[in-house]
Amino acid sequence: MQISKKRGIAAAVMLMTASASWAFVPAVVYDQAGKFDKSFNEAAYTGAERFKKATGIAYREAQIANEAQKEQVLRNLARRNVDLIVAVGFSFTQAVQTVAAEFPKVKFTIVDDVAKGANVQSIVFKEQEGSYLVGMAASMASKSKKVGFIGGMDVPLIRAFGCGYTQGAKAANKKVEVVSNMTGTTPQAFNDPARGGELARSQFDRGVDVVFHAAGGTGMGVLQAAKDKNKLGIGVDSNQNHLFPGFVLTSMLKRVDNAVYDIMMSGKNNSWKPGLVTMGLKEGGVDWAVDANNRKLISKDMEAKITQAKKDIVAGKIKVVDYRAGNSCPVQ
Repeated sequence: MQISKKRGIAAAVMLMTASASWAFVPAVVYDQAGKFDKSFNEAAYTGAERFKKATGIAYREAQIANEAQKEQVLRNLARRNVDLIVAVGFSFTQAVQTVAAEFPKVKFTIVDDVAKGANVQSIVFKEQEGSYLVGMAASMASKSKKVGFIGGMDVPLIRAFGCGYTQGAKAANKKVEVVSNMTGTTPQAFNDPARGGELARSQFDRGVDVVFHAAGGTGMGVLQAAKDKNKLGIGVDSNQNHLFPGFVLTSMLKRVDNAVYDIMMSGKNNSWKPGLVTMGLKEGGVDWAVDANNRKLISKDMEAKITQAKKDIVAGKIKVVDYRAGNSCPVQ
């Protein structure tokens, strides 16, 4: 009887150990800007932290130091018995496709682009819809009737932000002028605050008084310049209203946090599926931010009009053109 009892205990211990070894292990990989970029990557980090707090499940994380490290970092995680790897940013597309094919039992999700693979999920956003709303805000807040846009890397994704912003600005006031600049043509364009500040100051000197950035870490220079010049900036991805209270008109929220949280939850619950997931206003993927930090900058009339536009976009009454659909914008 004693031997049988010991065997039973041993079997239970073995079962518990085996179960622990099979526990769900997710991971997230950030781009060069890092998880504390106060923008895109930090939103992903926030979502991962929310998942950890809700489930008690720790996640692994990594960050590339340069573009050449993408495949290496993804492979290293895949070899460490990770079940799901979330790659943050469109620059990971090719690396995800390559490494996912090498590790068919590992789930891969790329945020912000479409990658191919039987074990690959792609999360994209309707950035044009959220940008439309902050374009309206910029147009209504502008006294000079000149508003600006500063993008990071010159790619269709960032052009989609600018196009949506222009559509919203023109919808609020047909006569408003939109001045646009792109920071560069490489991923470094998202991590150059000095250049962001330079471009913003140039736009302010041309009469612009509200500037929206879609430039990651580069945008910190844009928002700082807005404060220095006593003008208004508009944040992106994360809620950046608190960075320079009174000088950030609003922020275009790209809910990467929601996406990462949902991705990890679906992996844990065995409901994760490969393929394309699109998140717009209707799906809670994008929005605009009103809080204590910008409350005084947003009038009741502005808020009412933007809220109505949001409802109309969700209902399909307002069609916001996606630049990526034809690599062109209907308004300039």
